[in-house]
This record gives sequence, C-alpha cells and structure tokens, in this order.
Amino acid sequence: MARRLKPPGVGNPLDRIRELAALLDEYALSAVSASWGDVRVRLERNPAPAALPPSPPAPSTPPPAAATPEPAEAFPSTQLKIESPMVGTFYGAPSPGADPYVREGDIIKEGQILCIIEAMKLMNEIEAKVAGRIVKILAENGLAVEYGQPLFLVEPLR
Repeated sequence: MARRLKPPGVGNPLDRIRELAALLDEYALSAVSASWGDVRVRLERNPAPAALPPSPPAPSTPPPAAATPEPAEAFPSTQLKIESPMVGTFYGAPSPGADPYVREGDIIKEGQILCIIEAMKLMNEIEAKVAGRIVKILAENGLAVEYGQPLFLVEPLR
C-alpha cells in the first residue's frame, strides 16, 4: 500500500523514520522501505517469538503426593527409572480419549512407546530402553516434566 511521504529535504530525517515506523504499526506490516534521493531506509520487525502453548491453570490445592517424584533413594536398586530426555508436557495416551500407552503392571518390550512428550509443538514418542514390567508411572498426564525427571519405574525382565 503506497502512502505519500513528505518530499525530500522537508522536515527532520528522524520524523520520516518515525512516519515509516507508524506505517508498520498502522498496517501490521513486517517491513517497510523508502528512499529519498541517495538515502534509503528499510525498517523490519523482529520475527515474533513462537507462541508457547497455554499452560494449564494453577491448581488451587497442592497436587497429591503421588504426583511429585519420589526421592531417588526411595527406588529399589533392582528397578530402573525411565527419565524424560527433554523438557515438555507429558501425555500418557496418543490422544485425549484414547487408552494409555501403558498402565502400572503392564509388561513392556524394548522399543515400545511408553508416552509422548510435547516440546515446542512437536510430539516426541518416548520408547522403552529395556523390556520389563511397569511398576509405577511417576508423571501425571498433561503436566510439565523436566529433563532427567523420572517418568516410569520398570522392573527389568531377567
């Protein structure tokens, strides 16, 4: 959309730049450029940062004790922890009404999908690194997990 700017030599150059900046806002442009004789000016907006997914509302009461990870020394030495390889949101099922990938007590095989961790709008399938039995699911569906946070306790098959 063309707009008539002040002719060259009229007014302060900063006023012209401000006028260009106003065009960026007025028409929601990502860039605008103008030239006056030998002078060329181009203004660009910084790309907007990727929008973060909305965070779930903060609970009014503290989560139940089972939702918080247990201290590392509380796990029996025969059981293995499957930890989160990234920061993201834990999902135990492929979609909101679907059956979970695994339940406590299920026998799993190496390479089996255990959950999904959503990170930056990408769904990352987390696979079992060992065959065994799910003793405990330590993460809560739809809540954030941290890098290295235990997600599952597994009793390896011998």
